[in-house]
Amino acid sequence: MSKNTVLPVQTTLQSRGRLLSLEKPVVMGILNATPDSFYNKGRDSSIDDLLRNAEQMLEQGAAILDIGGATTKPGAAIINTDEEQQRIMPALEAILKRFPDVWISVDTYNSATAIAAVSAGASIINDVSSGSIDAAMIETVAKLRIPYIAMHMQGTPQTMQQDPHYTNVVTEVRSYLEEVCHRCNQVGIADIIIDPGFGFGKTVEHNYALLRNLHTFRMLGRPILAGLSRKSMICKPLKVNPEHALNGTTALHMVALQQGANILRVHDVTEAMEVVKLWEWVKE
Repeated sequence: MSKNTVLPVQTTLQSRGRLLSLEKPVVMGILNATPDSFYNKGRDSSIDDLLRNAEQMLEQGAAILDIGGATTKPGAAIINTDEEQQRIMPALEAILKRFPDVWISVDTYNSATAIAAVSAGASIINDVSSGSIDAAMIETVAKLRIPYIAMHMQGTPQTMQQDPHYTNVVTEVRSYLEEVCHRCNQVGIADIIIDPGFGFGKTVEHNYALLRNLHTFRMLGRPILAGLSRKSMICKPLKVNPEHALNGTTALHMVALQQGANILRVHDVTEAMEVVKLWEWVKE
């Protein structure tokens, strides 16, 4: 089958002998195990803070929790694996001890961290670099036999917002993700989620072009993740900071669902779940 063949969008994820249905959109709650994120709800400064936030997000309806130990905000330097794992692993282990059946995604671009996280019980690897920072990542995920979130980023977190430039941002990002999916298929990754990378090497205009055309990414046959929560594409037009960007985030979440998003990656689970519920009413 040609890699350009249009396929039906995958509606389940399989990891560690379990299935997660994407027949209707699901919400991924963000847990930051890093002190320098652009927005850190609840200021997760301790394991107890992370556990409380994890419990709250699960009660509110999150299907996946996403733990990251390295900020990827504009200008951020690449973090070493030792420091990253010192932040992630205690939180991951504590959450899985309290909630052994939870689906946990680990946000990392380091293959060594991916191995450690999956060994401890993580279900998904979320790589903002799609293997461009650590060349061993894609083959590592294939060997781990878990789902992989592949995101588009122009440059690195340190350089991505210096001068983002595209001839056609939609076709270029889509072609990039198509090629990443092809590479993943070749090494045997069965479940791939694609993420256009809102805010990662894009201007505000680039981000809205991607959002308006998000439905065209369905041609790749993969579930689509939309990471819009409290980002600059909301803050700049509304002239607010991330702390005051919830209303704008909620508005764009509805647009993302109407454009075919399967997973919303969010700081605020209750509000995102309400969007999903109202989207279902609109859809029906």
